[in-house]
Amino acid sequence: MVLTERPVTDNLFPGFRLLDVATSGPRIRVRIGGEGPPLLLLHGYPQTHVMWRRIAPLLAPHFTLICPDLRGYGDSDKPPSDAAHAPYAKRTMAQDMAEVMSALGHERFFVGSHDRGARVAHRLALDHGERVLKLATLDIAPTREMYRDTTDAFARAYWHWFFLIQPAPMPERMIESDPEFYWTSRRASDMRLFEPEALAEYLRCFRDPAMIHASCEDYRAAATIDIAHDDADGGRKLACPLLALWGERGVIGKCFDPLALWRERAQDVRGHALPGGHYLAEEVPDLVAAEFRAFFGETA
Repeated sequence: MVLTERPVTDNLFPGFRLLDVATSGPRIRVRIGGEGPPLLLLHGYPQTHVMWRRIAPLLAPHFTLICPDLRGYGDSDKPPSDAAHAPYAKRTMAQDMAEVMSALGHERFFVGSHDRGARVAHRLALDHGERVLKLATLDIAPTREMYRDTTDAFARAYWHWFFLIQPAPMPERMIESDPEFYWTSRRASDMRLFEPEALAEYLRCFRDPAMIHASCEDYRAAATIDIAHDDADGGRKLACPLLALWGERGVIGKCFDPLALWRERAQDVRGHALPGGHYLAEEVPDLVAAEFRAFFGETA
């Protein structure tokens, strides 16, 4: 593994370093800072590791924070895909993260995660269970069970789940025609959460057609190969403790019973709603940080 220091050109994570980590697959861009036990933070769609900017200063005194861009996102590499979407299977993306943590010298670690990153984290904790000490998820329930229990209300609210999985290049071309409009219009009610520097960073990355395609592949994999991997697990459940948090004004808690679904997939589940929407780490960072400190700090 090769670690390459990158220049920091923003003020989003004061005191943090920026690295490129070479894995057996893609090069992964990583932001690192803080001190204490290692805590891997995985971002959601269509964002980057920048989504952790408000939580980082609250957690850095307690944990060494490792904030990567997932493969296909941000400034990480965006490998070509295949007919089975295997390069964007959560198993493949989780392997990237396992290699990043090994390269940084962290054999066992905590994981905090949001949205798509939480789906990667779920598979990371399944495939590398001896390494993941505890897992926290923000505003998701397990992928297979969400597809299984989809209702009309969920499909209307999360229409992008069914749009992005359409065969290439239809969704890609539609998004590429005006990526900024697609990004901002879908989040119109949440735009107050993204200060200008962070929004500019999100849009800079999302304007890249390679990221648009990779993120579609992420969703295509979720609806196909990821479910096949889940089914192949049989009744195997996560062994590590899991904290599930969701937004009380969001869709997940309205359309599903998150704790019940997680208990189908994990042995030790706790959690509750927080007073926010989908983007909890940016809307109520103090509350999320407090939950993470309490949960991970039990054994830190």
